[in-house]
This record gives sequence, C-alpha cells and structure tokens, in this order.
Amino acid sequence: MLTSVVLASGNAGKLKEFNALLDPLGLTVIPQASLGISEAPEPHVTFVENALAKARHASACSGLPAIADDSGLCVRALGGAPGIHSARYAQLEQGDRFDLANNRKLIQTLEQVSDRFAWYVAVLVFITHPDDPQPLIAEANWFGEIIDTPRGANGFGYDAHFYIAQHDCTVAQLDPSVKNAVSHRAQAMTLLLSKLRERGLIPL
Repeated sequence: MLTSVVLASGNAGKLKEFNALLDPLGLTVIPQASLGISEAPEPHVTFVENALAKARHASACSGLPAIADDSGLCVRALGGAPGIHSARYAQLEQGDRFDLANNRKLIQTLEQVSDRFAWYVAVLVFITHPDDPQPLIAEANWFGEIIDTPRGANGFGYDAHFYIAQHDCTVAQLDPSVKNAVSHRAQAMTLLLSKLRERGLIPL
C-alpha cells in the first residue's frame, strides 16, 4: 500500500490542496523542495508531457513514488492561452512571474474581447518509480468565464478572475472546502484515486 508520495511542485497553493485531498486517506505528501529537489524543466507543449517529466524527475531524485500536476488556464478566445504557460504568462514578455502580473496581462489581452469562456485544466500523473512504464494519468476541466474585476481572497493563480456561474461567484470567493470538492484538480484527483485503487495501491 502507498503511504507517502513526493509532490513534484513547489507551489504552496497546490501543496495545500493536495494535503487536503490526500491526508484523509492516510497518504503523506512530501513536497520536493523539502528534499532539496529542484523544479524540472518543462519543455513540452502539452500538460500531460510536462506533468510526466516532472513526476519522473521527482521520483528519480527521491527514490519514491511521485505525483505531478500540470495545470493551467485556457481561454477560448486566445486559442487556449495562457495554457501551459499560465504560471509564467507575464514572464514570457520579460515581465514578472507572479499572480498579479499574470492576471494583469490576461485582463489587458482580453480588453477588447467579448468572448470570455475559459476553463481550468488539471493533469495529474502518478508513477511508482522513475522508469514506470505505465504511469497513471488523470485529466479534468473546470469551466467558467473571465471577469475583469477580481473578487475574493481565497485561492491563487487566476482564481479571483475566474467566475463560476453555477456558484455565482469566482473561485477565490468559494470556501476552500467547496473548491477542494469541485475544482479541476479535485475532479482529476477523484479519477486518479480510482486508478490507484484499481492498481491496489490504496484501500478500496
């Protein structure tokens, strides 16, 4: 049975969400930074390829099973951008790599755009060892729209600009427990846990 796993991410928000999702199952999530593992290169053009690269890197450096997440925001009117570049969207043009700069660039880019349909993507990859020939992969989307004025203080990334009509609020206005139950990452985790149970790695 699986008891601990390395999380191939240095994102504090993601670590908090993974802990909330996995701790009830008795799984210890070890952030790779706590083991002195650097972030892996992400040279690929798809979420799944980058997630797999990060998982293999973390597992190889730690000798432990690893979970990697590659996620981001896709906007229909922008052809799926910022996509895999979501965390460094502003940095692509010599800007800063932090949430405020990324959100500012997104809203400026959409200034004359009426189509605000967007979705969060989460791709999770689990491997038992660095050369695992059959990684477990789970993918999910969370649909909404981009609004100009940020609302809410919870969450991270683009959450304050991502409006969910079903809840009549932005993701940043959702109670964290609700977000952890319905988000793209939560949906992907539900799929991944099902695959882990099928593989006999966690209790049924």
